[in-house]
This record gives sequence, C-alpha cells and structure tokens, in this order.
Amino acid sequence: MKKLVLVTSPPACGKTFVTKKLAKAMKNCVYLDKDSLIVLSKQIFKVGHAEYNRSSDFFESEIRDYEYDCIMEIAMEALEYNDTVFINAPFTREVRTKGYMKNLRRELLRKKGAELVVVWVKCDVEVCKARMIKRNSDRDTWKLAHWDEYIAGQDFSLPEGIKNLFVFDNSSEDKLWDSIHKAEEYLNNLK
Repeated sequence: MKKLVLVTSPPACGKTFVTKKLAKAMKNCVYLDKDSLIVLSKQIFKVGHAEYNRSSDFFESEIRDYEYDCIMEIAMEALEYNDTVFINAPFTREVRTKGYMKNLRRELLRKKGAELVVVWVKCDVEVCKARMIKRNSDRDTWKLAHWDEYIAGQDFSLPEGIKNLFVFDNSSEDKLWDSIHKAEEYLNNLK
C-alpha cells in the first residue's frame, strides 16, 4: 500500500529528527522537508520588501500556503515513483481543517492509490522552547523575541477525527526511543 506520511506538530517539537529516523527505518521511501523551501521564501520576503518574519502577516498572506501547496505537489509526484513519502512540516492548521484532510484523502491520494498517515509529534512547550534556542535558527528569531505572543498562537493539543493518526511522544529521551520503535512497527504493519 502506498502511504503519504505527514509528520506534524508545532515548530521545534522534533519533527525533523523524528521524520529522518522513521524514514531511515523504512526499506525505501522519499523524505521531503518543507524547510527546504525557506531559501525561496527568503527571496519572496526580500522582493516584497518585508522583514524576514515567518510569523508575520506578510508570511501568512504571501508565502505560507504556497509553501504547503508546493511541498504537496512534490509529494504527489514522488508517489508516482515510490510507495512511501514522508513530509516533515507543521501542517498544524491543515490537520485541524476537515475539508483539507478530506480533499487530500479523497481527491489527491485516492487517485494515487495511497493512504494518508499522520504522525503527530507531541512535545512539552518548555522542551520546544529549549530546542528552538539550541537550534539557533534565524527562522526562530521573532518567535523567541516575542515568545508569549508566538506561543499563544500555537495549538499543542492532539488533532481529532484523523484516521491513521499516530501520536509520537517526544517529550523526553526515553519516550522518544520508545515512540520510534512503536512508530516503525505501526508504519510497517499498515495494510
């Protein structure tokens, strides 16, 4: 069975580490990271004479949804050539939008003969902030400088009503490794 695996959560919950570990555990797959599009997004900020701020109104109106559309187009193309495609991206709004998930499942994936799997990376807010500080990325500068405002706009609760949802607990080292083993088993046993 073909699978599109969305590894999702708010930023700095450990999606990249988790997705890479799961992708390496599969016999053969495609790994896509929405952050690979940041180089293009930075150019859009520059051309639009806007401050580089991935939490800004400019980002929301001129970049965000296009990044998701782009990574999804690449994923759909990859499903033509491989049975398992991972996308590492927040998708925090999309996994809570029934119309988006329904369209993805029924319109796009059905045509590819693929099933949707969502891996939600669960993490404590404090751990998230510590990871954001440690990774020291310019994409987090505004978030850390305006932490209370930023975190108030994030939803760390589990998305509801999603078929094939795997909750990956990444709040501690022990929970991380336990979840990796369970997620590998879950993904390999999906029929």
